Amino acid sequence: MDSTSHPAPESDTGPVEAEIRSILQVTFSPELLDVSNDSAMHRGHSGDDGTGESHFTVTIVADAFRGVSRLERQRMVNRALGDLPGQRVHALAIKAKAPGEV
Repeated sequence: MDSTSHPAPESDTGPVEAEIRSILQVTFSPELLDVSNDSAMHRGHSGDDGTGESHFTVTIVADAFRGVSRLERQRMVNRALGDLPGQRVHALAIKAKAPGEV
């Protein structure tokens, strides 16, 4: 069996995950950014489009979130991502914090 017949490891970054990471890096210059693809946990559930990139969790720590409410932080991230949430991404959990917050 040659290596081309094996599926890519789940740790590989897909195009949607890479786009999320790139947009958030450029927009917020975060000191911490973690984009976790949770799609495997939702296989066969509502919103699973079969791409393996339908559900994500974003953890981001950036100065832009200082003095901003939790709701507005989520809105900021969603605005930055444009049509990704709701179009190409079924579910996006956002954990946005300012530096120094627990």
